[in-house]
Amino acid sequence: GQLTAVCCARGPYVNTPQKTTPAGAKRGARDQFTMSVVGFVSRFVTCGQNLAGYRLQQVRNKWADWRMIKDHKRRQCVVQHADARLRVNSLRKNTILPVELREIASKEIEAFPRDSSLVRVRERCAVTSRSRGIVHRWRVSRIVWRHLADYNKLSGVQRAMW
Repeated sequence: GQLTAVCCARGPYVNTPQKTTPAGAKRGARDQFTMSVVGFVSRFVTCGQNLAGYRLQQVRNKWADWRMIKDHKRRQCVVQHADARLRVNSLRKNTILPVELREIASKEIEAFPRDSSLVRVRERCAVTSRSRGIVHRWRVSRIVWRHLADYNKLSGVQRAMW
């Protein structure tokens, strides 16, 4: 076979000719394993259709990235501890109660997990997980919102014309 040199951005690479098997020949065990792994993985990760044109690979879960997962865990923690935290916080901020009782309430608040505070929850884009510039009514960032509005994908949104 003949070798051909290919010049890439990182440097020259050499393409070696591929081994071909005749039509009736059987493949080796390693080739079968490789093909089965490729077939298995290709079911879960596809490079075809991108989500809203933002170069996101479609993966098995529904999260855009790790920040979204972290935010979801925080939201679950807030829901779990919201009632107790609200009661203890109201005791802590009540100026009528004695100082000793308010100090006990402060120590109880410190015992709660940090992620149980509502302040730590951040609005995120449902498509890209971007945290800034969120259009709250649609839960997407301004960039994705404009893209979807341009292609008439949002109900109730019309391009301004005068």
